[in-house]
Amino acid sequence: MSRLNRRVSAAGGANNWLAFNHPLLLLLTVGWTELLALFFAHVEIQVEGKAGWAASLPTWRIEHRWWLDVFWGGRAMTGYHAWLFPCMALFFHFPLVFSGTWSWCREARVLACIMLFWLSEDFLWFVMNPAYGLARFRPQFIPWHLHWWGPVPSDYWVFLSIAAILFWLSTRGTSRSNV
Repeated sequence: MSRLNRRVSAAGGANNWLAFNHPLLLLLTVGWTELLALFFAHVEIQVEGKAGWAASLPTWRIEHRWWLDVFWGGRAMTGYHAWLFPCMALFFHFPLVFSGTWSWCREARVLACIMLFWLSEDFLWFVMNPAYGLARFRPQFIPWHLHWWGPVPSDYWVFLSIAAILFWLSTRGTSRSNV
């Protein structure tokens, strides 16, 4: 290893312009996650139209099972969602694979971003969808969100709380580790 490479490695890498635990990087990460949610909400509006939760898509559906109530908020499990959710999780984990780094702090941040992404994407799907808009973001217009706490589905509160804890945990301890 050359002297320059040793210096770069010791400094945390050539592209380490902002430390993982720096508040600005956390803010940029949240902002980027929101931008991804905005773009993907537009994609899903084009795919699903006014029929949310893949209601009109040519995909299989499993409905009315006890385990859907426990793990899926009572919503149907569709082939579309069965493939989409793990696909997005893989996309969010790609930077860890690509950079060859992994740590519990980084994993916590990735999981927090995934939760924030789905929460934001779902809300933006309604707000930007011409068939809904903010005025129709109510339980009587959205039959696939069965449980509401106040003005939003209960999932939003749960995911937001867990994401906040995971973001906080991602700032604790050391984040440098190689896979």
